[in-house]
Amino acid sequence: METVLIVIHLMVVLALVLVVLLQRSEGGALGIGGGGGGGMMTARGSANILTRATAALAVAFFATSIALAILARMDERPASILDAAPGTPTSGPATDGTSGSGNGILDQLRPQGGTQQDTQPAPSGPQVPAAE
Repeated sequence: METVLIVIHLMVVLALVLVVLLQRSEGGALGIGGGGGGGMMTARGSANILTRATAALAVAFFATSIALAILARMDERPASILDAAPGTPTSGPATDGTSGSGNGILDQLRPQGGTQQDTQPAPSGPQVPAAE
């Protein structure tokens, strides 16, 4: 469902860009269809059709944008790359205020074991080696 809506959204975006570029330019050089008459439609008729098409495509753009936002919100599992280790599936946030099951990426970066080095505070800057 979401993929279909994304494809429709992208088609609406491309059509909207095309219709905007086809409109007659009033002062800049960006309008593609701003030339003289001799076409299938008069300048007044084409401007009216392009204006209505722009409005319709704008409504479709906003509708698909809102629908995509609602579909994204329905996914009740917010995930973060910091919550799971690489190669493991993401899980929902911990509800008890802890850091989760202990297999997050930040937990993996912490040193393992209870060595003396773990209990000493980390130096605040570069240290000079002690003479032996």
